[in-house]
Amino acid sequence: MPAMEHLARILLIGGGVIASLGLLLLLLSRLGLGRLPGDIFIQRENLTFYFPLATMILLSIVLTLLLNLLRR
Repeated sequence: MPAMEHLARILLIGGGVIASLGLLLLLLSRLGLGRLPGDIFIQRENLTFYFPLATMILLSIVLTLLLNLLRR
């Protein structure tokens, strides 16, 4: 396979993965992920700080369980 065809396949697969992740994030945001009670959100006049602590913990638990199931 010539180098250009190989690069084209890699770019198409990478673009598909990025598009899929974008759709997944849109769906998860509509379900409320990112606005959980443990997420820290501070808004002042010139400052907005957002730290999704509860969301990261929840995603970590779900991904850990999923990867452990797939590995077995």
